[in-house]
Amino acid sequence: MTQLVGYEALDARELRGFHLRLTFLSAAGMFLDGYDLTVIAVALPFVSKQFAIPAALQGLVGSSAVIGMLVGSLFLGRLTDSIGRRTMYLVDLLFFVVFAVLAAVSQNVWQLILFRILLGLGIGADYPISSTLLAEFSPTGRRGRLVTALGATWFVGALVAYLVGMAFLPLGGSAWRWMLLMGALFALVVLTLRREIPESPRWLQARGRDEEASAVVRQVTGRADVQLDVAPSAPGRSWLELFSKSLIRATIFGCGFWFAYDVAFYGISIYTPTILSSFTHGSTLNAYAGSAAVALLGLIGAGIGLVLVDGWGRRPLIITSFAGLTVSLVALALFPSPAFIALVVLFAAAELFANMGPGVLDFVYLTELFPTGLRASGSGLGTAVSRVGAILGILVFPNLVKAWGLGGALWLFVAAAVLGLVVSVLLAPETKDVTLERISGGPFGGTRPVVAPEGSGATR
Repeated sequence: MTQLVGYEALDARELRGFHLRLTFLSAAGMFLDGYDLTVIAVALPFVSKQFAIPAALQGLVGSSAVIGMLVGSLFLGRLTDSIGRRTMYLVDLLFFVVFAVLAAVSQNVWQLILFRILLGLGIGADYPISSTLLAEFSPTGRRGRLVTALGATWFVGALVAYLVGMAFLPLGGSAWRWMLLMGALFALVVLTLRREIPESPRWLQARGRDEEASAVVRQVTGRADVQLDVAPSAPGRSWLELFSKSLIRATIFGCGFWFAYDVAFYGISIYTPTILSSFTHGSTLNAYAGSAAVALLGLIGAGIGLVLVDGWGRRPLIITSFAGLTVSLVALALFPSPAFIALVVLFAAAELFANMGPGVLDFVYLTELFPTGLRASGSGLGTAVSRVGAILGILVFPNLVKAWGLGGALWLFVAAAVLGLVVSVLLAPETKDVTLERISGGPFGGTRPVVAPEGSGATR
């Protein structure tokens, strides 16, 4: 007998092989994101030397992919809500393959900047695509941990970028080309494997394709008796609804904390090898090794967040992390010229706290707080605003160092961390163990979030 249900079959706590495959393939996209965005920091000293790039232009080279992400996340995230998750889940990886290859064979700095911007379009698209698709398939009680795994894997990619950089050091002047090319090879493998993933049933049903949605649920759960309730379709929702009275709180919170995190994170991470090299007496290997140690602590922080997100909860995790990040950055700003090991420890502490909370919760919160018809659009908007923060950190930081010194420039990141802390204390909701439909107020485009910060008196 066929059983009419909502999404209980998907929301059950049981993890299936499909969930693990989807998590792996979505996380593989984030691995590529982390690799491609970080590898430019590793390659920049070689690129700058080969193309004689002036200091004023190095910031543009470092931020070029991030600039592309701003556009890609905003417009391709919206396209994901329009034409489907699965289609964009495959298309965006073509950007990774094609433009990583072209960047690797660039003949001058302007070609490199152009191809890195185009690569960034794909990276920016993958943020809302992968996180949205995974969130819409994940069991409610495991959603935080599975989606947090995306953020954690980003930092694996960042760490691998440093390890690949060290491995290619013996190649000398051409090392940077091989570093960039590795990103294309990784992406080609992921693109091949992603073809087996079906469309999101929540997106299908929001488009009135109830039978297709039911078929996907039956395929994923292995339950032949499942038939989803027929529901009204809700196509063509305007992204302007993200600024409506019912969603503006979620939009401000999601964009605000992600912006603050990226100002600090990208500003530090892009220039970690450059900053550390001035403390290693010109040893590139030691600078890379120190940067890899910082990235490793960042990965450990993301792992801690992954463990705590579904137990301790989203709200205490993000508040504690921003508080720890603020303290670490204040210490860096007050003591900008310690011994090399002390500097690595302080950088590592800052990355550990940053990645433990906002570094992994950006994917979680931005896919939980918006209804199905706007989920990728909301996540894309948050990604785009965060890229503004990243560009600010990357472009402004070296100029501040020149004007104020390292200690003075680091106060920009302190201010960003304090902003993130204030936004989180005032607006961060607790969404653990709550279905996507209850969070957004309804399965096809709810009108009001049903969660709120603890102590506010609102009901879950």
